Amino acid sequence: MSSAGTEERFATRTISAAFQRRLDREPAAPFVRCGGDWISAAALDERADRLATGLASLGVGSGDKVATILPNRIETVELLFAVDRLGAVQVPLNYYLKGDFLEYQLNDCGAEILVADAAGYEAARGLLAATPVRHRVLVDDPEPGAVPYGELLTAYETHARESAPGDIVSIMYTSGTTAAAKGCLLSTGYYTAVGRAYGMRRWVVPGDRMFTGFPMFHTSGQMVAFMSALVNDATISIAPEFHASTFLAEAAADEATMLVGVGPMGQMLLAQPERPDDAAHPFRLAVWVPMGQDDQRAFEERFGTPVMSEGYGQTECVPITNTDPGGPRDRATSGQVSPLIEVRIVDDQDNEVPLGEAGEIVVRPREPHVMYSGYWNKPETTVDTWSSLWHHTGDHGRMDENGCVTFVDRKKDVIRRRGENVSALAVEGVLRAHPAIQDVAVSSVPSEVGEEEIKASLVLAGTLTPEELFDFAEARLPYFAVPRYVDVRDALPVNALSRVMKHVLRDEGVSDTMWDLTALGLVATRRGRTDRVRA
Repeated sequence: MSSAGTEERFATRTISAAFQRRLDREPAAPFVRCGGDWISAAALDERADRLATGLASLGVGSGDKVATILPNRIETVELLFAVDRLGAVQVPLNYYLKGDFLEYQLNDCGAEILVADAAGYEAARGLLAATPVRHRVLVDDPEPGAVPYGELLTAYETHARESAPGDIVSIMYTSGTTAAAKGCLLSTGYYTAVGRAYGMRRWVVPGDRMFTGFPMFHTSGQMVAFMSALVNDATISIAPEFHASTFLAEAAADEATMLVGVGPMGQMLLAQPERPDDAAHPFRLAVWVPMGQDDQRAFEERFGTPVMSEGYGQTECVPITNTDPGGPRDRATSGQVSPLIEVRIVDDQDNEVPLGEAGEIVVRPREPHVMYSGYWNKPETTVDTWSSLWHHTGDHGRMDENGCVTFVDRKKDVIRRRGENVSALAVEGVLRAHPAIQDVAVSSVPSEVGEEEIKASLVLAGTLTPEELFDFAEARLPYFAVPRYVDVRDALPVNALSRVMKHVLRDEGVSDTMWDLTALGLVATRRGRTDRVRA
């Protein structure tokens, strides 16, 4: 592409402008698919206008919240464009939420419209009377009192809207150190900035065909993957679910040039039996963040595909780092600072620490609307997080003389498991409600496939079996938040202020005396979500 074309591509600062550019250039060409047929920009444009018309008939207007509980399906893409055209705000909820977790987020965002599939509706049905939700829209078989999604697409009206980069288009919830999740306010300018940042560092280039298993309720799916494709003249195939046994074959069948996912996905692919055609594919690049150096090289050797892993970010700011695959690299780091962001490493008093020394990673934008716009309904938290006019990530890292940042650990009490951030305090609150549990502390231990596993250290007030604990936790927690290891003990280690010393529990790791629920065949899976509906 010419330099003029590149400048034009990176000049888009809103979702509507980026999509209009795609419409003007390639209206009929395949653009996106999610398990079904390829859809062109022109077809998506019409569907989005029809959906916006239908949502408007339900009273959705500027600033109104539309919550969704949806797995990866094309409706998630249509909804993004429809709410943007109405000036409304989408609230994509993690589709494995249930119970108090789900009720809190529905109430906190104040959404009056809920769009869900059958499993999502089943999880929310008993909670809706205690929430502001007035209209329920079902994308699957209709139920009494609910609006079939298809009925919203029957009328057609053009919804041309001149949005500004600072207009909020999404509220996405991210786990923190407390049970109350924070809703990040994400602007349409931030959405396109994510795409620009990955284009600037050539993770995505014009003509790419991306294949990803990222969930579309995450920034990873909507912004890192989808917006990178939209802004950078690429196409994208979104897998309805990630299955290690079929992922590469599906990507090759779609003629993908790049694979995008989290490190554990790449490690699961490496764990599959070797095949003689492992390297027979058109992949230009595989993005697995994070992934250790040995696994990166093993993937490259086996599948004949360069691996990019030097990246780091969070819902509030992504990417914070991302190294150019064709430039100087240091695989031992999290990469170079993103071109749209400034980064410092500071101590507890916000003083910058010397190069190579660990401290908290703090960031701020180099231009407007390239980060989140604060936390919904939590102005004090926003101000606290922006201490000294830098956003404090809550993560510890270090920076070297080449400007590369290395993530060290999490300052906040958050466990990273199966691509999700899990609040230890939130899990503790659920487990503590069991009558046989007197006290509990949740901590992380290393996982065999990267990231972390969850260990629950329990002090019991009665008898409890592994099966009873698993059934209790599985019924109340998302699958990724159900602990794997259970450490039953007489007392929790505490300091002089009676605060649990979680570093002691982490350092103890896992012992043979602990319950390993996975080894006992007690595993919470994604599949259980739909199985419960069918049952």
